[in-house]
Amino acid sequence: MRNKSQILGGVAVFACIGLVGMVQAATVNTNLSVTITITNECTGASTTAINFGSHGFLTTDVDNTGTIKVTCTNGAAYTIGLGAGTGSGATVTDRKMTVNAGTATINYQLFRETGRTTNWGNTPPTDTVSGTGSGSEQTITVFGRVPAQASPIAGTYNDTVVVSINY
Repeated sequence: MRNKSQILGGVAVFACIGLVGMVQAATVNTNLSVTITITNECTGASTTAINFGSHGFLTTDVDNTGTIKVTCTNGAAYTIGLGAGTGSGATVTDRKMTVNAGTATINYQLFRETGRTTNWGNTPPTDTVSGTGSGSEQTITVFGRVPAQASPIAGTYNDTVVVSINY
């Protein structure tokens, strides 16, 4: 027969084994921070040229349009300015196309609206076009005019105007 201490010892061992089986896994939670910063940006500016066509004389105004395409971050405020061009003596109000890098010129103007009364220059916000980005490409029309003037020598006249997008 077993004595009392052997029985109690056996019960104690059995109780400990039972407790070990009853221990459960623990969970500790913490937070992982995730962040991104979106900055205002404008990209992908492209243009379609203004082609005033072919004319023998410039006795009346000749109008045509071109476009500027720009993609800016959704909500980004921007302005678009147009430089004077490369023609000798050109300004943002009286631009000049030249023929074959020569001295003969044809005057022309660029405007911000279809009525061709509001000049398009490059001094924000005085004579630029402003907008707000949508995150998608936006197309802005440039309204050009060759005013009636004495026709210079025959040839193909051209100019290059810098488009500045400020945001």
